[in-house]
Amino acid sequence: MPKPEIRAFFDEPTNTVSYLVWDPATKQGAVIDPVLDWDHKSGSADTAFADRLLAAARDEGVAIAWVLETHAHADHLTAAPYIKAKTGAPIGIGEHIKEVQRIFRPVFDARDLKPEGGDFDRLFKDGERFPLGSLEVEVMHLPGHTPADIAYKVQAPDAAGEPADVFVGDTIFMHDYGTARADFPGGDAHALFRSIKRLLSLPPETRLWMCHDYKAPGRDEYAWQSTVAEQRAHNPHVKDGTTEEEFVAFRTGRDAKLAAPTLLLPSIQVNIRAGRFPEAEANGVRYLKIPVKMKGGAATA
Repeated sequence: MPKPEIRAFFDEPTNTVSYLVWDPATKQGAVIDPVLDWDHKSGSADTAFADRLLAAARDEGVAIAWVLETHAHADHLTAAPYIKAKTGAPIGIGEHIKEVQRIFRPVFDARDLKPEGGDFDRLFKDGERFPLGSLEVEVMHLPGHTPADIAYKVQAPDAAGEPADVFVGDTIFMHDYGTARADFPGGDAHALFRSIKRLLSLPPETRLWMCHDYKAPGRDEYAWQSTVAEQRAHNPHVKDGTTEEEFVAFRTGRDAKLAAPTLLLPSIQVNIRAGRFPEAEANGVRYLKIPVKMKGGAATA
C-alpha cells in the first residue's frame, strides 16, 4: 500500500514547519505552507528557505504538482508564488479564504485584491478529494483559528484501516503544547473546539503534522509530528474529558494576554493575495501598508 514520503523543513525565525510530500510510486508531490524569508527590520524578502524545498524536490526526483496553504498565515509570509513560478504548480487554499479577504480588504485598503479568492488557483471545499499521484488528498475545513483553516489528509484511496497523514495547519499544536489562538478577526473559540474534536475523531493512529512548534516546557528539541491518540491523552487544552465550555473559557482568557504576532501586518496583506506583493510604484519599489490606530492624546497630536 503506497504511503506518502514526507520531508519537513523548519524555519526557526517564525517557528514554522513547511512540508514536501510526495507519492513514491509516481514522484508527484506537493509543498505545504512554504515560508518566504522576511527581514522585518529592513523590509527585505529572500527565497533561501523555499530554495531548500525546491532543491530537496530535485534531489528526490519529485515533480511538484501543488502548492497547498492551510490558511492565510499571520506569522510568516508565504513563498507560494515563487514555487509556482519555478514549477508551474497551482496554489490551493480553502474556499473560506473569501471570508478572510472580506475582513482584511478594508483594513489594508487592498483595492487590488482579486474578487472571490481570485489570487488563488484553486479554492477547496470541505470533503473535496484530489489525486497526488496514486495517493489521494482529502480536505477538512477546520475553522476557529481563522474562518478558512483547512487540513490536508493524505492517504492511498484504498488504504482503509491504514494510518493517514494529516497536515493540520494552525488548528492544533504538539500534544505537550496545546492549541492555536482564536482571537484574530473571524476567529471563534467555540468553532475551534469543534474543529479539533472533528480532527481527533479520526482513528487513534492517524499521524498529525504540525505547522508550528515552540518547544513545550521541559522539551529540548523542536517536534512536529503527533498522533490522534497522543493528542487525546495528553494535549493540555483539549485532551479527552475537556468540555467546550472549559476550553472556550481557557482559550479566551489566554488569548486576551497574547501579543500580536510580530509579522502580522506584512503577513496578512501578502498572504490574502496568495503571496503576491502589491504592484511596484513608479520608483520600482513595492510598499506594504501599516494601519495606524490613534489612541488617547495621539489622535490630536
